Amino acid sequence: MQVEIAPVAREARTLGGLDFFLLWAGVAISLAEIWAGGFLAPMGFWPAVGAILLGHAIGNTFMALAGVLGSDHGVMAMVSVRPAFGKRGSALPAALNVLQLVCWASIMLIIGGRAGAMLGAPFGGLWASSRFWILLVGLATLAWALATGGRVWKVLQTAAVFGLLAVVSLLSYETYRAFAGAPLPAPQGTLPFMRGVDLVVAMPVSWMPLVSDYSRFAKSTPSAFWSTWWGYFVVSSWMYVLGLAATLVTGTLEPELHVLELMGAAGLAVPALLLVVFSTVTSDFPDIYSASCSALNLSEAVAPKTVMWLSGIASILVALVFPMERYESFLYFIGAMFVPLFGVVLTDYFLVRRRTLDVAALRSDGYPRGVNVVALAAWAVGFAIYEIAEVYGWGTGATLPSIGLTGALYYALATGRGPGGG
Repeated sequence: MQVEIAPVAREARTLGGLDFFLLWAGVAISLAEIWAGGFLAPMGFWPAVGAILLGHAIGNTFMALAGVLGSDHGVMAMVSVRPAFGKRGSALPAALNVLQLVCWASIMLIIGGRAGAMLGAPFGGLWASSRFWILLVGLATLAWALATGGRVWKVLQTAAVFGLLAVVSLLSYETYRAFAGAPLPAPQGTLPFMRGVDLVVAMPVSWMPLVSDYSRFAKSTPSAFWSTWWGYFVVSSWMYVLGLAATLVTGTLEPELHVLELMGAAGLAVPALLLVVFSTVTSDFPDIYSASCSALNLSEAVAPKTVMWLSGIASILVALVFPMERYESFLYFIGAMFVPLFGVVLTDYFLVRRRTLDVAALRSDGYPRGVNVVALAAWAVGFAIYEIAEVYGWGTGATLPSIGLTGALYYALATGRGPGGG
């Protein structure tokens, strides 16, 4: 897949519905998602399942809508921010996106490293070292990102996803067999329903700042939208429920490790190890690839493959020191930052511009000094609303009031003064 600021030509848009379904299903097969599902355990099983389904329905809709800008016009994700924020105004979202992508890649590596070390413990030595697995999987992820879009990569990606789905089916069976008949504890009532929804929404929302990096290669917008939506919805919800069930029954704080232990005890250590390696790679490589796309939005002078190398190495180094006890807070911060950001972007594209875009003007400043202060102000207000809603525990949660009020504020200000260039 090309990494350049210019829109993808229509004849070069070759990805169909199955491609997007498999891409986002592969992204969703992640130990990090199993772990995140465990955070919902205080709600009890059925309320948590409701939060998982509602949260994914909301988050996936925002995520897939963000991809429409890419599939409609062939532009990468951070370039799609320019019409609302201006060319220079889009630099801050791009820089923050690079940061969150490196952090996400590091989190995936940490979880994969711990799981690999657990499964390798019987062999001792390097196999029992989480640092060894972080390095090994980190380098594999970097190689996967560098090869993104090639013919061999496409075949390997498809095979990896089908293989992972088979392994996850085994994992689910072993988990069900181990937990069948075990009593589920009563809800503790310490996690409000909508706060749980916010925690779920944060996962698909974290992909909003990069979904157009892939949808820009779509043959058609409807197939890209629905395949992205369903691919991530089905598999991510599945992962969350696995983590939820494991946490409820065992009380473990690391459900992803417990379900892998079950596979090891059932003589399925090799498939479990393959799951650790390939699920981390298929869910992690978009972070490295898209970091180069976001960096290109900051400056066209950067070499995309150099950024991939730097991002890949940085993610490995950060993984060695990142405090995983901050994982849940990290998810909420992503929601606070990117939910209102795309409240502005989606309102600008769908309501103000009505899906029309002067693609040629995307290289111009568009606004005075290249910054739309109205968009920045609305984003800041939306961020504050999200944080206030989280702190004071609004019954609506934080996601819906943040994106709704941000969009309404931006629409009122933008239509009052007329949209800028871009």
